[in-house]
Amino acid sequence: MSVIYILILVSLCVAIIFLAVFFLAVKKGQFEDDETPAIRMLFNDHINKNKEQELKN
Repeated sequence: MSVIYILILVSLCVAIIFLAVFFLAVKKGQFEDDETPAIRMLFNDHINKNKEQELKN
């Protein structure tokens, strides 16, 4: 029965750590731009082709 208390304590500690990391990520602005990554894949080839052309010239 004491093992279950240890497991509950460890799981609570891990949950608190994940919650703290999540709040730090939100505070630093990791989740502010949620539209650009979906659009970026559409323009990636165009940007790479321009860079290749600039390097050739």
